[in-house]
Amino acid sequence: MSTARTTIDFDRPGKQVGFVDIPHSPHEDAWGATRIPLAVIRNGDGPTVILQAGNHGDEYEGPITLGELIRELDAGMVSGRIIFLPAINVPAVLAGRRTSPVDGLNLNRTFPGDANGTITQQISAYVTDVIMPLGDAYIDLHSGGSSLNILPSAIIEPAPDPGHRARNIAAVLAFDAPLTVVIDNLGEPRTSTATSVRAGLTTVGTEMAGAGTVSLDALGICRRGVRNVLAHFGVLPPTGKPPQANPENILRIPGHDGYVLATSAGVFEPFHALGTPVRAGQQAGRIHNLGDPARQPETLYYAADGIVYGNRQPGRVVPGNCCVTVAARYEGDLM
Repeated sequence: MSTARTTIDFDRPGKQVGFVDIPHSPHEDAWGATRIPLAVIRNGDGPTVILQAGNHGDEYEGPITLGELIRELDAGMVSGRIIFLPAINVPAVLAGRRTSPVDGLNLNRTFPGDANGTITQQISAYVTDVIMPLGDAYIDLHSGGSSLNILPSAIIEPAPDPGHRARNIAAVLAFDAPLTVVIDNLGEPRTSTATSVRAGLTTVGTEMAGAGTVSLDALGICRRGVRNVLAHFGVLPPTGKPPQANPENILRIPGHDGYVLATSAGVFEPFHALGTPVRAGQQAGRIHNLGDPARQPETLYYAADGIVYGNRQPGRVVPGNCCVTVAARYEGDLM
């Protein structure tokens, strides 16, 4: 049973802003708590949409967007309920790190969580056991973080049920990002969006640039996209602008072949900018050993056709680091 507590009443009409407190007793604090920001806006009848950001603490567009919405929206603008989790992995958010500085875990590889586990596992358990059962839809806002720069895109999490899959696709297209990409994380079941699908929620993901900075273009896409999705569900009024995203132009990362991984330590030099069409067997870049200038750089190659979807940031790599990601036209049955 979870020891997490909040003073927010999820069923009360109006706007509430507060925290979820999870008891935490490190060396520095005998009876303290990890405080996770939480806001709820409820008004009348309508669906419940869960908006989450800060799953990884070095991804900034999502937390900025949700913080703005919490400040700007009032209950009279909403039909239904919005649950905001703008910095869900708050230890990582405050540290600007992908993983938690408390227990070293990646929140997005701990779902469905453990109410008796470490802080990160307790956070994912709270989302799974308390928040998701309240919702009809779940939007998890990501970017490439400090290790990857990704073309801004809305993400389809695959669902085995055709009706559920169609709901996911319609919501992702309503986000109206420049790209729509299917990402299943190689079948990884421990992500928040995979857990949301198992819970039956209409699920939307994003990847909003990255490179350890705030992209003005991606932030604009994220701001518009979240409002577009809320309007799609009828929680906010219609935007009056039909989505431009085309269901015929959906991409996907083609499994293991979509990832170009470092084979040695050094500095990676990419050969192609984001969005460049590439082919399997083509040179993707090379790794330089700066401490041994007589040593020839090691060349890496693409294993799939497509476009360059993500590039490594920063340049220094060790074996196994993702240097380039390729996205290809999706050929499967989506609808």
